Amino acid sequence: MDSELSLWFCSMCSAFCFMFFSFTLLFSLFSLLIFVLRLKLWCNCEICQAYLTSSWTKEFDNLCDWYTHLLKKSPTGTIHIHVLGNTITASPANVEHILKTRFENYPKGKQFSALLGDLLGKGIFNVDGESWRFQRKMASLELGSISIRMHAFDIVNSEIQTRLIPLLSSVSSEEQVLDLQDVLRRFSFDNICKFSFGLDPGCLMLSLPISEFAEAFDLASKLSAQRGLASSPSIWKVKRLLNLGTEKQLKEAIKMVDEFAQEMINQRREKGFSDSNDLLSRFMGTVSDDKYLRDIVISFLLAGRDTVASGLTSFFWLLSQHPEVESAIRDELERVMGSSQQFASFDQMREMHYLHAALYESLRLFPPVQFDSKFAQEDDILPDGTFVRKGTRVTYHPYAMGRMERVWGSDCLEYKPDRWLKNGIYNPENPYKYPVFQAGQRVCLGKEISLVEMKCVVLAVISRFNIRVATDLNQAPRFAPGLTATVRGGLPILVQEREANYSSPSCLRLLGAIHG
Repeated sequence: MDSELSLWFCSMCSAFCFMFFSFTLLFSLFSLLIFVLRLKLWCNCEICQAYLTSSWTKEFDNLCDWYTHLLKKSPTGTIHIHVLGNTITASPANVEHILKTRFENYPKGKQFSALLGDLLGKGIFNVDGESWRFQRKMASLELGSISIRMHAFDIVNSEIQTRLIPLLSSVSSEEQVLDLQDVLRRFSFDNICKFSFGLDPGCLMLSLPISEFAEAFDLASKLSAQRGLASSPSIWKVKRLLNLGTEKQLKEAIKMVDEFAQEMINQRREKGFSDSNDLLSRFMGTVSDDKYLRDIVISFLLAGRDTVASGLTSFFWLLSQHPEVESAIRDELERVMGSSQQFASFDQMREMHYLHAALYESLRLFPPVQFDSKFAQEDDILPDGTFVRKGTRVTYHPYAMGRMERVWGSDCLEYKPDRWLKNGIYNPENPYKYPVFQAGQRVCLGKEISLVEMKCVVLAVISRFNIRVATDLNQAPRFAPGLTATVRGGLPILVQEREANYSSPSCLRLLGAIHG
């Protein structure tokens, strides 16, 4: 009798489990259907069909170039991709409206936070409201301190002197092709790891070793960004639920990132952090929750690594096409520093207006972050008359803006540093016309540190070496999907050491350029 009762009970449990699983599956499929219908994935308009079928790839190498084409054709400089529920704009007036006038109505939003939530958690670049304000205030105080900026420049200077220059010198004598993008990413990763964690991964050592942490971090960034390309978030969410494909890879990569971050936190707690200058140690004085610490520092790691490397890669690509710009920077360097002086003081750096203009012009054409999205909390109307429904994704597109004739004039596609100069002096533009560093309340806190780091690298390299791209310069860069602009296949270069050169500028002396 007991055995029969047990069999009956087991069969009932099995039946219940089967019914529960079936109900869950059917409910999920029904929810997905409702979501698909709401997104209007059947939209037959030309733009939506081109996106869904990827037919745009027949004419354009990059999605950003197709968007630029569409935005140029639009009378308002604004378009709407129905199947994505995404309004995209290249209008400076709209950008100011989103980032300043109606700032509170355009947060990052839960939809965006979900995309990067597994990687960035509740870090500053993935949150809104009080959590964002707390981290922004804390980061502003830390990044604005003299001691931490001196620490940052000391790190950059050391990496240039002991690794970047020796590496370039080693290949110059062998006429060896080098991937400059890879070198710059390694350079940036070493710097930001030292700055964030106090750890030197040694990615730029002469042997160019493979870092498991760097590879895991890169993969996690890439796969997180690819979520945003899906026509429906339900696609990647189902894959994550079932632990399939790219979501399985992402989970494994993030696990490695988490383990590394936790190891760093544990080491700091054991050794003490009061006398250290890295960001983790400084934040540990205010934040006690390990998960929150991890999220904060990983966010800065993401921002500080890829943006600088991306900006420098594009700059050297443009410089190869424009030797007159390279010559002008060298002339300015010699004019400001003199032929006998080895190091640039911060006052001398501030006098290098042409160098500053050349970098800004490069970032105009090739911003490291090609677009940025917010989500409307309430219905709104943009200055160009575009109606924005509550919950709509609203994207401003710096890459497209740099190529809009109505924004930058008929020569917008030309690389002309002089457009930033007035009587030889750098003349800034409206930040909403040039939102490369964002603008308004979310303007990039690391802007000045990043710019000076880029200047350090540029002066150190072009004063010692001739850098020439070893591919067809008429072929525009093709970008890989990611959170920042990364050139597919890298940037192969040939390096030739110059006979007369300067030593690497001392970045420590550039501190005053920021506080000036």
